[in-house]
Amino acid sequence: MSTTTQDQKWTAVISSEHRLFHIPWREIWDYRELVFRLVHRDFISRYKQTVLGSAWYVIQPLFTSLMFTLVFNKIAGISTGEIPPMLFFLAGTVCWGYFNSCVTNTATTFISNSSLFDKVYFPRLVVPLSQLIVNLIGFAMQLVLFLFFYFYYLAQGADIAMGWRIVVLPVLLVQMAALGLGVGCIVSAITTRFRDLQIMLSFFMQLWMYASCVVYPLSLVPENWRWVYALNPMVFVIEAFRYAFMGHGIVYLWQIIISFFVSIAVVFIGLALFNKTQRTCVDIL
Repeated sequence: MSTTTQDQKWTAVISSEHRLFHIPWREIWDYRELVFRLVHRDFISRYKQTVLGSAWYVIQPLFTSLMFTLVFNKIAGISTGEIPPMLFFLAGTVCWGYFNSCVTNTATTFISNSSLFDKVYFPRLVVPLSQLIVNLIGFAMQLVLFLFFYFYYLAQGADIAMGWRIVVLPVLLVQMAALGLGVGCIVSAITTRFRDLQIMLSFFMQLWMYASCVVYPLSLVPENWRWVYALNPMVFVIEAFRYAFMGHGIVYLWQIIISFFVSIAVVFIGLALFNKTQRTCVDIL
């Protein structure tokens, strides 16, 4: 017995007509299994067929921090104040590493998954969200490394203290993830038409790192220039991370407010461009 089209009950309606700031939370939840499969795929494949495997998540920030300690502290003579140099640079490297990974991995969403997007439907935002989770695993491993050095220096009598301020860590993590998602979505949307940005991204991120107080404290920046640094949300995140764990750093209320407003603006712009691009990305690519 056949049924007419009018009698059929649709379970879902797929349409490209959505608001620019639309986030399909219900659809993302329905596709949560796909999110975890993408997380598993990317985590396994990232260092597949390497001798050290997932240990590279820890080795990279360790050697980077050692290099920063040698070059910027021992040779250039940049003071890290009361914070031991290795711990100072490791804190900045761990925070920046998570943000940088979120941006660079999200930035290739449309280009890397074009063959998948033109074959099956699923909310496209699933892909960048899976990257945030994958990088969160790496951040957790690097945080363990940071805590190892932290308690070592604490046992050695370093002038550092972890107080109630540590409760802000989840907030900082959410801000890094949101900012990384926003910037990554902006880059992924633009690179569908202009591939030059993908080539420039690594250079741009490196410059951004040096403007984010990773290798020097904000206290070395002249006060009349600190309002410029406040426009860079990662400066607040890194300084707040150091202050939360070690009790040393510069964190102002006005800096927090500007940082959050800039982060929110970047996220909204990123989602708007991402939603606009996903409608026609298959045709363009």
